[in-house]
Amino acid sequence: MNTPIAITRQHGLDVIELRAPDGARATVALHGGHLLSWVPVGGAEQLYLSPNSGFGPGQAIRGGVPVIFPQFSQRGPLPRHGFARTKPWQLVMAERGADDALAVLKLSDDADTRLTWPHAFELELSVRIAGRGLQIELACDNTGDTEFSFTTALHTYLHVNDVGEVSVEGLSGLRYFDNIDQTDKTQRVDLLLPGGELDRIYYRAVDPLLLREHGISAKRQVAVHQQGFDDVVTWNPGEVRCAALPDMPADGYKNMLCIEAATVARPVSLASGESWVGRQTFSLL
Repeated sequence: MNTPIAITRQHGLDVIELRAPDGARATVALHGGHLLSWVPVGGAEQLYLSPNSGFGPGQAIRGGVPVIFPQFSQRGPLPRHGFARTKPWQLVMAERGADDALAVLKLSDDADTRLTWPHAFELELSVRIAGRGLQIELACDNTGDTEFSFTTALHTYLHVNDVGEVSVEGLSGLRYFDNIDQTDKTQRVDLLLPGGELDRIYYRAVDPLLLREHGISAKRQVAVHQQGFDDVVTWNPGEVRCAALPDMPADGYKNMLCIEAATVARPVSLASGESWVGRQTFSLL
């Protein structure tokens, strides 16, 4: 029999604290439909959440997993990364099952969203944890009478002990857009080694990725899979940019790397009544 999970409070926000029967834990805020924490069985915290982040109404939370919709970054007329990450979401259900724990939240258009993006929609975010795995699913329904297009991402901040000891496997041969120098390039080697500021959109990324921490401070592997999302974004602000970000410590870049399931290059188009689903899963190996 499934057991309902009540809303609690953290950081001044309404949150759902998921706990699976095996001890896996996660925390999801209704503000932004934002995953704040994920602790798998036998592991430490896997997500980076900035200690300098704000948590007030209308503020974007720095870290965790922000939901980017209906515009990625500044690629369009809307505010950066759209409005989903700063809106209050509604809880559909949260429960502990026999083998897992699950929370489902939704966000629908309202008078405020229609001022900047005049479309009727419903987003549904599902977060499921069990054992050493995390699954995040984002679905979008066109509930209006006209077609619309959007770009989107799960802007996942993974915690690392030292970004200088991290590599990402599985990007070899992919074309990518380097946002630092605004050029298209190709990944020539299998390993991505973050060094300095990193901001890339990898196109048509369908293969699983593997995050490795392989230095003296940690030995860890996290497998990353996605479905429905076309692209992968990798981001780390580096020392100079991080020092200029008011909601991150000056050295916060050392402890995070974003690996984002995204659809950026080719926007999703939905006719009236159509739906889209994207999913990102993580496994601590």
